[in-house]
Amino acid sequence: MKMSKQFPLNALRVFEAAARLGGFTKAGEELGMTQTAVSYQIKLIEESVGEPLFLRRPRQVTLTEVGQRLAPKVTEAFEMLHEAVASARGDVEAALLINSTATFASQWLARNIGTFQLAHPNIAVRLAASDRILDFSKEAVDVAIRSGTGTWPDLVSHRLMRVEFTPMLNPSLAETIGGIQTPRDLLKLRIIDPRDPWWRLWFRAAGVDDPDLDGRPASRLGAQSFEAGAAIAGQGVGILTPEFYTDDVALGRLYQPFDLCCSDGHDYWLVYAHARRNVAKIRSFRDWILGEFNPTDT
Repeated sequence: MKMSKQFPLNALRVFEAAARLGGFTKAGEELGMTQTAVSYQIKLIEESVGEPLFLRRPRQVTLTEVGQRLAPKVTEAFEMLHEAVASARGDVEAALLINSTATFASQWLARNIGTFQLAHPNIAVRLAASDRILDFSKEAVDVAIRSGTGTWPDLVSHRLMRVEFTPMLNPSLAETIGGIQTPRDLLKLRIIDPRDPWWRLWFRAAGVDDPDLDGRPASRLGAQSFEAGAAIAGQGVGILTPEFYTDDVALGRLYQPFDLCCSDGHDYWLVYAHARRNVAKIRSFRDWILGEFNPTDT
């Protein structure tokens, strides 16, 4: 029995179904094909094998001796393929690849992800921090935490938290100038990252229209979490999201001198590819994190 190198794999799948189900009609129903199409695929296999695989009788087909020898081997081969795919899928399902902004990763996700892992011990979490916008179609990532307005093509997005900002500093730094009484008092101190557009928005809302931020030495630490670290160390005033630093405030390491908080319309969102919205590990993470931020909605 000699087979060509261009053996028709799809036809082999049709043969397996017809042999297992005992008929061309049943095979067609399972595979979504017409009986004529099934017959054509079986003919392709028979031509490749060089022997008839079925005896055609009125309203009945039965396997020939060659077909009987071939059928169990083909079934076994497809079972091995299914097992290989299932195994590969299991490896993929076991790892959840999360990409997050550095600040969200350090100030919230790293502190809470253990709860998810306890609830889903079979999912290994891999977390990468980056503020770069990823292309889900080209990069290995399952879900991402992004800052923005929530409108990204071909992605499902769920808002996690509203991002607000306000000046924060170490209480001991405030004491060096006799305390912070008015928003202008902040300008007596070093402003961490004075080019951050959040500063202008906040000062304008606070009634300070001429903070002269451009005249200050430029500094760029790259992530809010780093700016918070500098503020905690007493190196200046940071413009921060207070929700991330409640523990530091409670411990006396940070101080929020004013209740005024502002927003630029960019919030934190969970995003993932629309085509993968039903992947089990993505659904599990989505349900968990939305429940953490909106427990009454779950």
